[in-house]
Amino acid sequence: MNECFGKSYILNGEFHAAETFDKSMVYEGESLYEVLRIMKGCPIFLSDHMDRLSSSVNLQKKKILVDLTELRHLIIELVRMERKSDINVKIVFNYNNSSTNYLIYCIESVYPTRLQYQKGVKGILYQAERKDPESKVINHKLRSSISHRLINESAYEAILVNNDNLITEGSRSNIFFVKNNTLITAPDKLILKGITRKYIIEICKENEIDIEFDCPKASEIKQFDTAFMTGTSPMVLPFAFIDDTPF
Repeated sequence: MNECFGKSYILNGEFHAAETFDKSMVYEGESLYEVLRIMKGCPIFLSDHMDRLSSSVNLQKKKILVDLTELRHLIIELVRMERKSDINVKIVFNYNNSSTNYLIYCIESVYPTRLQYQKGVKGILYQAERKDPESKVINHKLRSSISHRLINESAYEAILVNNDNLITEGSRSNIFFVKNNTLITAPDKLILKGITRKYIIEICKENEIDIEFDCPKASEIKQFDTAFMTGTSPMVLPFAFIDDTPF
C-alpha cells in the first residue's frame, strides 16, 4: 500500500505531485503524527486532533513546525483539491537530525463494512508495549510486525498486552470491555487517549453508565460480556472474537 494516496501532498506548506513523495521523510528520524477522518468533505474532530498533535510535540520536547491555524487551512485546502468526500488525512511532523519537515497527505483507508458493524470483527492479543504511549509517534517496525500477524491470522486489530500481562490498547485503537453493565477501559496514563474514546466516556457520564479505568489481564478476558474498539476509522466497532474467545 502506498503511503501517499491521492494526486498531491503538502510539504512545508507547498503542494507537490504525489509521484514525488519520499517515504524517508516519514520513516527516517522521529515522526509525530495525527490521522483524521474526512466525512462528506468535512474534517471530523479537527480541533481535538490539533490539540493532541500539540500535546505530542510538547511531551516529546520538540518544536511546532507550523502554526496550527495554518495547518487547519492547509488540511481543508488539500481535501478540497483532492475532491474526496470520505478519506483519512495524515499529518506528520518529522525531526531528522538537523532537518525538520511537516507533511499533509491522504492515506488509503479501509472502513468497516455494515456486516462487520453488525457481526463484529476478530482481534488478536499481541505482546507489545509502546514507548511514551501518550504521544502519537510513528513506530514503523512495530507497525510492520503487527500488520503481518493480522494478515496471517485474518484479524482486524491487534490488542496490545504489556509485560505485566495487562491489556492496554489496540495497535490503532482504544479497547473497551463490558461486564455487568460497567464499561472497562485502560487508565489515561497507559495509553494514547483516543478522540473517539473521549466522546464515548462523555456519553457514558451523561447517561450515568458506570466506567472503570483499569487494565484487564489478558488471561481473564473470558469473564467479560462483550468488547469493542474505538478509533478514527472504525469509530465504534464490536469484537466477535479475541483470539479464540467469542463475544
